[in-house]
Amino acid sequence: MAVYTQVSAEQLGALLTRFDLGDLVSAKGIAEGVENSNYFVQTTRCRLILTLYEKRVDVSDLPFFLGLLDHLAGRDLPVPRAFTDHEGRQIQEVAGRPACLIEFLPGVSVSHPTPAHARACGEALGRMHAALVDFTPERANALGPDGWRELASRCGADLDAIEPGLRADIEGELAWLAASWPATLPHSAIHADLFPDNVLMLGDTVAGVIDFYFACTDIRAWDLAVTHTAWCFANDGTGYDPALGRALIEGYDAAFPLSPEERAAFAILARGACVRFLLTRAWDWLNTPADALVTRKDPLAFHRRLQHYRAASAESLGL
Repeated sequence: MAVYTQVSAEQLGALLTRFDLGDLVSAKGIAEGVENSNYFVQTTRCRLILTLYEKRVDVSDLPFFLGLLDHLAGRDLPVPRAFTDHEGRQIQEVAGRPACLIEFLPGVSVSHPTPAHARACGEALGRMHAALVDFTPERANALGPDGWRELASRCGADLDAIEPGLRADIEGELAWLAASWPATLPHSAIHADLFPDNVLMLGDTVAGVIDFYFACTDIRAWDLAVTHTAWCFANDGTGYDPALGRALIEGYDAAFPLSPEERAAFAILARGACVRFLLTRAWDWLNTPADALVTRKDPLAFHRRLQHYRAASAESLGL
């Protein structure tokens, strides 16, 4: 469930009067996602998405997110821009929340990617990074190495309630990453959350890249490592598929070649990606009430991925 704020037909109709998008025909809440409230909206002229930004999104970050999307769309990347109202504003207020009306993109998110899907995703990510070389706004990554250490400290001994020995294992991994982290690799704006459900496919073609609300400025190749961890395993973190790994890397490299230094550091970056999602999932697992409408995601799925990357060869990762 991802509709935290209810929007009435009257509120939505009043919002549409600020735009040249037609009159309201229907609206329906979107259950997927956990960060914001989202609605499918049909007007007499088009389909679009209404997004209300909940407490986990800082309204001061919205100009960065929206500027990033405008920049990418201006380079012909398949991303959803926010509509501008009659007064030139993208950010609105609906039901007491900051909100945007956003372009609807066609396509479906695949639950079992094929190598063709992975190759297309890698190419789309590479094209995105190439387009962002001259994007100058910056946003710090609150879920980078400093954020991991803070989250691990906040979870504390409760990590062992998820799995005995998990706290010590994560503390050891964080120490290793602190000593090994390739901080001097090239930085840029990155998506930072490119899971399959954030990529819309039409056949084997990427029709849309969505959900940029973790976008930030960080190590560019870490974005590819995050995507590798998200696309190349079963949902429970088992069953690594080397064909998916190779296809993803090949697609990316064809659009935006990896440097030797990025290739050499890739397993380190992937281990960091695993720790990031393990800890955010662990925090939610420990702090989401059992009767909440949001489905908790298993943090151990990324612990299993972490164990894989610790032992994996560069060849098996597609490098």
